[in-house]
Amino acid sequence: MYYKKGFFNLSLFSVLFLFTMAGCQKQNFDKNNELPKYEPTFKELAKTWDEAIPLGNATLGALIWQKDGKLRFSLDRADLWDLRPMENLNFEEFDFDWVKKEWENNTYKNVQDKYDAPYDNLPAPSKIPGAAIEFDISSLGEVASVKLMLKNAICEVRWKNGAVLKTFVHATEPIGWYRFENLPTLLRPTISPPTYALKETTGKGDPVTGQDLRRLGYGQGKIEETENSISYDQSGWSGFEYQLHTQWRQTENVLEGSWSMSSRKSKNERHLSAEKIVNVSFSDGMLASMKSHRSWWESFWGKSNISVPDTILQNQWYMEMYKLGSAARQGAPPISLQSVWTADNGKLPPWKGDFHHDLNTQLSYWPTYSGNHLDLEQGFLDWLIKYKPSFKKYTKEFYGTNGLNVPGVTTLTGEPMGGWIQYSFGPTVGAWLGQHFYLHWRYSMDRDFLKEEAYPWIREVAVHIDELSVMGKDGKRKLPLSSSPEIHNNSREAWFDEITNFDLALIKWTYSHAAELAMELGLKEEADKWNSNLNEWPDYAVNEQGLMFSPGLPYNESHRHFSHLMAIHPLGLIDPSHGEKDTEIINRTIANLDATGSSQWVGYSFSWLGNLKARAFDGEGAAKALKDFATSFVLSNGFHVNGDQSGTGKSNFTYRPFTLEGNFAFAAGLQEMLIQSHTGTVRLFPAIPSDWKNVGFSQLRAEGAFLISAQKQEGKLKWVKIFSEKGGELRLKNPFPNKEISFQERTDYTWKGDILLINTKPGEMALIKEKE
Repeated sequence: MYYKKGFFNLSLFSVLFLFTMAGCQKQNFDKNNELPKYEPTFKELAKTWDEAIPLGNATLGALIWQKDGKLRFSLDRADLWDLRPMENLNFEEFDFDWVKKEWENNTYKNVQDKYDAPYDNLPAPSKIPGAAIEFDISSLGEVASVKLMLKNAICEVRWKNGAVLKTFVHATEPIGWYRFENLPTLLRPTISPPTYALKETTGKGDPVTGQDLRRLGYGQGKIEETENSISYDQSGWSGFEYQLHTQWRQTENVLEGSWSMSSRKSKNERHLSAEKIVNVSFSDGMLASMKSHRSWWESFWGKSNISVPDTILQNQWYMEMYKLGSAARQGAPPISLQSVWTADNGKLPPWKGDFHHDLNTQLSYWPTYSGNHLDLEQGFLDWLIKYKPSFKKYTKEFYGTNGLNVPGVTTLTGEPMGGWIQYSFGPTVGAWLGQHFYLHWRYSMDRDFLKEEAYPWIREVAVHIDELSVMGKDGKRKLPLSSSPEIHNNSREAWFDEITNFDLALIKWTYSHAAELAMELGLKEEADKWNSNLNEWPDYAVNEQGLMFSPGLPYNESHRHFSHLMAIHPLGLIDPSHGEKDTEIINRTIANLDATGSSQWVGYSFSWLGNLKARAFDGEGAAKALKDFATSFVLSNGFHVNGDQSGTGKSNFTYRPFTLEGNFAFAAGLQEMLIQSHTGTVRLFPAIPSDWKNVGFSQLRAEGAFLISAQKQEGKLKWVKIFSEKGGELRLKNPFPNKEISFQERTDYTWKGDILLINTKPGEMALIKEKE
């Protein structure tokens, strides 16, 4: 995504954010069902949408806040999209070869006018907001507390007069609920629709601040009311329509109601309307719905948990995992920039709420792997697989190559949207997405997935790169034009004649892992081909400061996107496990990052830095980077807003467009501090600060499909528990002071240096302790 400076220099919402941490350091990590022991609590309802309490299930979302004295539920649905095509995308006449010629002729403004400007100027395609349910709470008086109960994803609001609201979005069903108790007077909901149909607009706006909704050109939707229900029907572009419906029952002092939102592309499409969904669920009642909702969240929190002595980092991790459980689901669309929490401010969401694949979707799924939530990550892969034919069509039409690439900016249905085409049409986007296929295989060891999805994806990306590449003057392969998100922003100089370290790392990763997976499947000739291709590419551009952007451009200015160091993280091609040379490159590169400074960073930069420093085994540095993120780039409800909200000068970006990738990269960073397995050897607590004496985790996942739990007390490792899902050899770097260890439940192990080799069977458990 690209950035503009100077918007919304605002401070954090002045509301108390309390966490209760009772018992956190005494958690029994030998149990699988520990739930968060704290709950974020506020003294009042938020007054802006981006500080509201978030609820969601990856299809429906709600933001609970107060607007103009009314309690407001800002409601959203993941597939509410205006999908009108980008008419400027004419690949038949204006393909990659045309772009290269315009670049060579120094007439690149033609490319900007053709492919970049329309993204800024046209309001659609775009994610669009749903509507809001409001309650006039003037009779309830002053709020006593607002609480988000993370363990069951329920928001509770209490008033000083004794009135109570409990509301939630069901974990798996397209339904939301609200229940008010101890009401002094009758309370009736109303629906507040978005303003689509007024003659005048407030100006065009831009992709960052959001364009005016009225530029979409819709007619205003229709509201119908009965004694105990309200429906809102809205038509959009080309027959698209959606419905919000709520109904309720009310006694003297209790109001209980449910709501749903439905959508369809045209009137001919069969679907279950929101009204019908609510009618069915309403007959069962809120308590029955809450039972299955609680059960899902209990299972979610039972997948993994952590305990670290830094409460800021621990609290933020639980908030991120809560949002992950609210934003990702198999069967739902992937996590877009804002997921199911589209802006409720009369505008389109920042960057149109789209799917950015030059960083944003990738970072959003980082914590699913070691966090043991592959089921949530599967929804992203399913979406990529579903639209693979569209991606191949784009690859052939724009690049003229066979194989596979993916547009860097897409709609809900995978169609390209344009924008800064160095990144929105970047030549290696599909390669970075390919890493998610590889990681799913390595963390699940699902051989069917390897054969049917992972290797075919990576192989087809390799075919695209092979056909696109050309031979350079040095006798090495290169791309006709290369880029490095988002260096030089959208200027002509953002294309490079020499290959960038960003593209090179992704290309090397693709060929090396295509070869690895081909060998795993017994395809030796294909593996030999990919290895041969790999050897045709140059080495990384490195100088005395470490990794460069490209051979002609050192890292000499602060920049938000660490595209030049992809080889270190997340790709792991340059790693301390490879020896002194790689370690020196890593240390020099990170030192240069620190020395150049963070003036042009945004929030996700700090999250990424936390991951990077964890890979370099710098626990203090990783913890500091993650704490800088949590204390300066996050609002009181946990939303990452890109700009520095602390007033401490960590970044010159001080605006606040909300996106999610920084949140989830933070969670992954803390997990990298606790466990790493990307080298094929599991390391426990590889990057924790020296003063973290009491730290532990339960059921974090390692490559090879191993679930691992471990506990340190007073700086000493007490035990390690390993569960092998699929069997196979576990390589564990000895986490104890010496090799005097004991096993419970098994004794079959050997040593290779300081690496403990354990041959496991499927479903086998091992508990390791130091001999007493």
